[in-house]
Amino acid sequence: MALEDVCSFKERPVQHKWFSFSSLGDAAIPFPTSDCYNLRYSRLETSENNCGVPLHFFIPPLPHSSSFINRPLSSFCPPKNSMTVQKPFRLAHGTTTLGFIFQGGVIAAADTRASAGGLVACPAVHKITPIHSHLVVTSSGSGADCMLWERILIREIRLYQLRHGHRLSIRATAKLLSSMLHPFKGTEMCVALTLCGWDKSGPKLIYVCSDGARLQGDVFSVGSGSPYAYGVLDRELRWSLSKGEAISLAREAVFRATHRDAYSGNNVDLFHITAQGWSQRKREDLKEEYYRDKEKKGKKKNDKLK
Repeated sequence: MALEDVCSFKERPVQHKWFSFSSLGDAAIPFPTSDCYNLRYSRLETSENNCGVPLHFFIPPLPHSSSFINRPLSSFCPPKNSMTVQKPFRLAHGTTTLGFIFQGGVIAAADTRASAGGLVACPAVHKITPIHSHLVVTSSGSGADCMLWERILIREIRLYQLRHGHRLSIRATAKLLSSMLHPFKGTEMCVALTLCGWDKSGPKLIYVCSDGARLQGDVFSVGSGSPYAYGVLDRELRWSLSKGEAISLAREAVFRATHRDAYSGNNVDLFHITAQGWSQRKREDLKEEYYRDKEKKGKKKNDKLK
């Protein structure tokens, strides 16, 4: 594990059989991912630096554990022709997330409604997750799948930093995530993450989907409300926006989407990422944006009458 590496313990690095990380963009050293499935230890490994304390714990005896431990690693990979249990009814998912680059950095915004078909499952979820001090991800798709893969990504980025002494770049992070997701292509897993961050080469915005797709751009909006958000962004977005204008634009784009999309709504979360790291604005109720918009329209109407 990474802590053993930092403490100079001698442990054989484990390469996960699912993925090959030798092609990562800026990784000069092969990327050893943590292997939580490798339960087979041929001998008890100890370290002289740690007074002979074992480096691994014994697995407690379980019923029929021998057949499980000796199970080939490839069996954990989703089978090609695996049968899935049919759901009693289809749960439609919806959301509105967006991110764009401007002269002042990167803006990431999202609504806070979690929906399951016609049900509002939760009105105050967090769809923007910080990965480290200079990277956040917006999530859309299945809530459970997104939370799981965000945690996996946080773990792998932290382990890489502990092992190699420097942080993985945004592009290499997207490549890593894409490689991990690709084996699940064709399954019912639904994950769409937009990486919004800043590294040595400047601001980055990269979209990664659960089928392994990886796209880099200057503006992305994902979710059922994205067509409405794109309408606002395409009209108003420009490189020379000030910080205040960019924040106002992102807030309005999410508001317009939630006004038309039944699966999006409640509040808006907004992050601003610069070379100094990310900063989060206080969560705003979208009703406030509605009243601001109504007041603005009233002023325009009065000006016309004068």
